Amino acid sequence: MTLIELLVVIAIIGGLAALLLPTLSNAKASGKQANCLNNLKQSEMAYQMYAADNGGILAQNVSLEESATNCWVYGNMKSIIDSTNLTAEQKGELFPYLPQAAAYHCPADAIENSGLPRLRSYSMNSWAGSSEMEMLEQETGCRVFLKETDFAVPGPAGVWVLIDEHVMTLSDGWFLVTMDNSEPFVRFPATRHRNSYCLNFADGHAEAYHLRNPTNRIVETQVMAFEQADGFNVKPTDPDWIKLRTMTTSR
Repeated sequence: MTLIELLVVIAIIGGLAALLLPTLSNAKASGKQANCLNNLKQSEMAYQMYAADNGGILAQNVSLEESATNCWVYGNMKSIIDSTNLTAEQKGELFPYLPQAAAYHCPADAIENSGLPRLRSYSMNSWAGSSEMEMLEQETGCRVFLKETDFAVPGPAGVWVLIDEHVMTLSDGWFLVTMDNSEPFVRFPATRHRNSYCLNFADGHAEAYHLRNPTNRIVETQVMAFEQADGFNVKPTDPDWIKLRTMTTSR
């Protein structure tokens, strides 16, 4: 083979590789999203088993400001210690039903603390298992779900329980949704699945939703710059906010 022929072959291989790379990248991203959805399905099964063993009472879901003895999960993902401490995660009420640590972590979540991956990527709907929301229930007329039977009125297939949360707001396991439009997106869904986020529902299924508003597609590498900005500035008419709000609770 002459030098020219060798160069032609190399050029052809390079061109084929360039064509295949996007396909391989999309396949890898799709695989991670599928694994994330599977994690959420397993978590919902654990959530339902806990309720079945406790007279239909849902696992408690509280913010860092509140104390709890039967919370679904413990640990602050903003804390270097908590975010990599499996012991804190094992104290959660769902861990006996789902003892695989990997099931609490989105495979597309590449954020680390002190060189170690964070243990948890998911948070729970603040209107599920949270007595803290009872005051807002009176103010807004929205339902707080404390028992499994409370999901019956809106329908369990229409209320999400766990969500893949964005790194910039992920801390405790409590994902606040105001419902009265006073603060759209106090907590923000993840965007790491090609500008989509995953969540599970009270009936056991899991879905992925693509963010429609381009300004909401905040990638993980932009976190520092975004945290320095003046809030989210999301309007109550934002389609992504409306979508999440309508799946959170009901009146």
